[in-house]
This record gives sequence, C-alpha cells and structure tokens, in this order.
Amino acid sequence: MTDRLAQLAADPINFTPANEEELKAAMANPMWRLNNLYFITTKEEESEGEGLVVRFRMNAAQRRLAENLWFRNIIPKARQLGITTFACILALDYALFTPNFQAGIIAHTDGAAKKIFRDKVLFAYERLPEQLRQALPLTKQSAEELVFANGSSILVSTSMRGGTMHFLHVSEFGKICARFPHRAREIVTGSLPAVTGSGIVMIESTAEGREGSFYEMTMRAKALADAGKKLTAKDYRLHFYPWFEGPDYQMDPTGVVITDKDHNYFDELEAKLGITLTMRQRAWYCATRDSDFAGDQQKMWQEYPSTVDECFMVSSEGCYYSQQFARARKEGRIVTRLPAVESVPCWTFWDIGNSDGTAIWVMQKVGQEFRLIRFYEAWGEPYSHAAQWLQSLGLVFDRHYLPHDADHVRQGQNANKSPRQMLEELMPGHRFEIVPRVQDINWGIQQVRDVFPLLWFDETECKAGIVHLESYKKRWNERQGCWSDEPDKAGGHSEAADALRQFAQAYAGGLINVRRTTQRRTTPPNWRVA
Repeated sequence: MTDRLAQLAADPINFTPANEEELKAAMANPMWRLNNLYFITTKEEESEGEGLVVRFRMNAAQRRLAENLWFRNIIPKARQLGITTFACILALDYALFTPNFQAGIIAHTDGAAKKIFRDKVLFAYERLPEQLRQALPLTKQSAEELVFANGSSILVSTSMRGGTMHFLHVSEFGKICARFPHRAREIVTGSLPAVTGSGIVMIESTAEGREGSFYEMTMRAKALADAGKKLTAKDYRLHFYPWFEGPDYQMDPTGVVITDKDHNYFDELEAKLGITLTMRQRAWYCATRDSDFAGDQQKMWQEYPSTVDECFMVSSEGCYYSQQFARARKEGRIVTRLPAVESVPCWTFWDIGNSDGTAIWVMQKVGQEFRLIRFYEAWGEPYSHAAQWLQSLGLVFDRHYLPHDADHVRQGQNANKSPRQMLEELMPGHRFEIVPRVQDINWGIQQVRDVFPLLWFDETECKAGIVHLESYKKRWNERQGCWSDEPDKAGGHSEAADALRQFAQAYAGGLINVRRTTQRRTTPPNWRVA
C-alpha cells in the first residue's frame, strides 16, 4: 500500500484507485480530484459544432499554473489556453471540499458571465458522480450562484463588492479595463480588497492596449520577476503563456505564405527565447494573422503574443507620431527622469473636455530643449482638481495655454462662465492665453510633427501621456477598409494629443515668448484653490 500511495503522490493525474482505501486517499489529493472528477466540453470545432463532453485533464499551461499558483496571480496569455476553465474547476473544487469557502468569478460581460456559470461551473457540478453530489448537495441555485450545504458558495457575475472572498478569478481583465474603465476601478477598489490575505486571486486576459490596471499590474509583476525579488503575499506573480505553448496552434504549411520577414521574426524568437518553432507552428501563426485578422499584426500581438512585452505592443500603422517617437528614442530624448529646474518658469498646455477628459502637459525650456516634465489627465473632475494638482507641483508658471473653446460659456461646472474664467478665479495671478483654432486638425497634427525634434520627455512622470501619444491614430473606416483622415476619438488618447497640439500651434503662431521664459522668478504667484 505504501508503494501505491507513493505512486499517487508522484503522479496524481494518472493514478487509478484499486479499492476504497486508495479512493479515499486519492480524494484527499487536490491534483487527483481536479484531473479525475470533473467533466467539461471541448471546443466546438473538435466535434463538428456541438462540443464533446470529456473528463477535465490539465493541459501544459494549466498544470504549470497549478504548480506555481501564488496568493496573487496575474496571467497575460494567448487565447484559448483554458485558463478560465481551470479557474472554474479549481473554484468549484475548493467550494466543494473546503467548508465555508467563498469563491467568485468576474466576467467582462453579462453574456460571458452566464455562459461561464452555465457551461463550466454548473456543467461540471451536475456531472459529478451521483454519490458525490448527494454527499455535497446544493442548498441554493440561481442563475449566477451555487450555495452548498457545507456553507461554501461560488458566484459568477460582472462585479463583486463587499463581503469576504477566499478565491477570486477575473476573466478578460484587459477587456474590462479598455471597454469598461468604471468597472475596472470597481474591481480594483472593491473586489480585490475583499479577498482575504491568505486567499487566491487569479487575473487573466489577453491585452487591449497599454492603458489601464491590467497593463500596470502586469508590468509591476514583470519588474518583480525580472529583478528576482522574493514576493510577499500581496505581490502578484507573473504567469505568461505564449501562443506556441498551445498544442493546437499548428497546421500543414502547404499553401501558407510565410515571408522572409516572418521567418526573421520567428528566428529572432528562437534565438531570444531558446525555443524551436516548427514549420507547422509558423504556418499556423501566419495563416491566423492573415485570415482571422486580415493581416493586422497588432491583433496577433494582443490575441497570440510571443512575449509579455508583445502583449501590449501597439502597431505603428495608422499612428500619427510613430516615426517621431522612433527618432526621439534613437536620439535619447525620452529620458527616465528630467528633474524640474528650480525657478525656471513653466508653460502648461491644456485640452479641456466638456464631456471628455482634461489633459495637461507641463513644459520647461532649458537651453534649446523643450522639456515635457509632467502630465495630468482626469475624467469627470472639476477644474479645481487640475488647479490643485498644479499647485502641488511647487513649480513656477509663466503662461497657461488653453484651446480655442476655453472662451466658450458652457453649462455644468459653473453656469454662465467659460473655462478660462473659472480657471482665472481658481488661480488668481496666473495668466491664461487662448490658442486659436486651426481650420483643419491635420494641419495642427503636422505642426506637432514639425516641432517634435525640439521635444524631450520625462518617461517616468509623463508615462501615461507618452502612451497616449504613441497610440494616437487615425480612425479606421470599416466600410472602405482603410484609414480615414480623422483621429480616432474612441481610444481615450486624443486628449493628451490635443493638449500637446496647443503647444505646436502656439509655437508656430508666435504666442510663446521664448526669451521671456529664461527669466528667473523668485516667488510663485498667489494661489487660491476652491
């Protein structure tokens, strides 16, 4: 019997109990339960559109995650590696075999939440052996929650706040951050803090750009991993699963076009990562990119990344300032830190939104360098919020440059006053100037390109602004299948770009007195922040 128990410990997945005593020992082993008790459906394409009911057995990615699970886990990944399926089975197993265990799963849409609950959680429970379901009965079942007689429960929804949880899985958090930022904030401020210190958090997603909490949390976890730092229970462990670890991601290369550029990309991956990519894998990658995503490389980076950094890469196609940023990096004008020079007056350049956000760039001219040293953005905040932020910097200001509509009286924050009037009241003694409107926004964008060689960026203090500028792109015309001549306003990047455009237009229009800003002022203006 000792040899049999040793076999169970060594290979719980493939252990087959021979008697009741061995079954009891196997049932006490979580890895055995996870790989032997539960049933799932396969992908529809594997069974002619209906899905085949099979016993859940961990694939390579799922097993590696299980063996390296930490208190807090963040999982950028390629599509369809079964991470959410694993999380559902794990949560169900915890709830069944741990009394008073509260598990939660957050999905990015109502439809996804219902599907996860019905097709993964409830499906797996209903197909447990009858004897086991009788021993672990339900006391409540709704459209989103199972409550068990042992006091445990598992809830699947689009948000969770309040109460105490011992397990929380957030599915497609990148999509939530990109499409539902208010829900992302609720998850960060409400759901995650509800998990006990010894509980387990799993956050997984494909990426959707470089803004939002998923990007920030992933980059922090990557920095900890790269530094080899010992993690605390509050630190997130990074788990990354690239596309080439998926066993299904390969196909017959016959008829698939793999260019020299593609082969160079794969060869570089092999050299960098110490892997081998077969022709079948290379063919699958190229065919998927060209057929499923119409050749859109950015979509492949997001949905089927090869590295963590690739998850968040933004294609330069359609971006207004990709060439300018490439040159700035080559010339070393994007610097980790550009400390503010004491007493050198600053300019600020604003984009003031009515229903949109507000963005501010703070600039100092030092020698021949136009240094962008701070960046501010906010949505739904009053102007006093921006005024307080500027005051907190402890800088000396020369002029504040506002967009043309800042002289328009608008309803909302203060009836019958323009944004300029409200800011002058909030910041007495400060001077505000209006930058005239350009007839064609593309003219203003070209003016930004023209002044870009003058610009230096503080990469730390202006990180969010740099991301917005690099991501600022033309709107895609779905009907015509090409880029339009108008900026994409839906991506949340236009505020930062429009604020910087005020500098370019003011500079080109002679509104900035360069020599005046070289004078030193010993005392800052008076402040009054409402």
